[in-house]
Amino acid sequence: MSLVQVENDGGVAVVKLNRPEKHNALNAEMMVRLAEAWDQIAQDDSVRVVLLTGTGDRAFCAGADLGSLAPLATGAKAPDTAYEQRWVDEHQSLVDRALLRHTDFLKPVVAGVNGLAVAAGFELMLGADIRVASTASTFQLSEVRHGLIPSGGSLARLPRQIGWTNAMEIILAASVIEADRALTMGLINRVVAPEDVRATARDLCDRIAEGAPLALSKAKEAILRSSGCDLPGAFQIEEECQAVVMASEDAREGPRAFMERRAPLFVGR
Repeated sequence: MSLVQVENDGGVAVVKLNRPEKHNALNAEMMVRLAEAWDQIAQDDSVRVVLLTGTGDRAFCAGADLGSLAPLATGAKAPDTAYEQRWVDEHQSLVDRALLRHTDFLKPVVAGVNGLAVAAGFELMLGADIRVASTASTFQLSEVRHGLIPSGGSLARLPRQIGWTNAMEIILAASVIEADRALTMGLINRVVAPEDVRATARDLCDRIAEGAPLALSKAKEAILRSSGCDLPGAFQIEEECQAVVMASEDAREGPRAFMERRAPLFVGR
């Protein structure tokens, strides 16, 4: 059974971390497979939105599997598999791609957080655009307590997403954040019963998938690119993305379908 399962279900790519016996902790194989999954999904025109989740109800992802990855990173252990060799040779590229630590993935991502989301699992979740968590979910970045700092995007993304003071508490105090407080912070969008996480996340995916693919990707692109810009620069990015959308077939189909009182047939261009 693959450690990272990917299924295209009606335009929704379901990406599932599948190592429940280790709380879905990321080893070298999972990092490689995640990076490759995002690359492939980005190029698949049949995918409109991604549902990211983990197997089981105890953990979304417990972070990196330090027992296997730390010896590789320090050179204390030689790679035993092709995946471990790639982890050593392509380390930073794999981290960036696997954890969506970049601004190039433009399909919407909905995370269904079923339990723990800590360390690299927390950082992977930050790459999702919308997040549904169970009432039993907890969130933590504990790296500073181990002499490290988060390196999967949290230092840049978290203050932008939930504000300076909330981010500083999570990063510096390594506070464990429970689901209700995460909702108040804006770290997650919804809190539901554990048995409802995937259905709620899937419902959001289905609603997003009703949108025009180009409009979805350009809206996300504009938000990513303009984050941190001054307003004139942000408005310019918005205008650039708007121009691309307005020149598309979908921009003509949407209003036409509305006037004809029928569902639009979007083609993604």
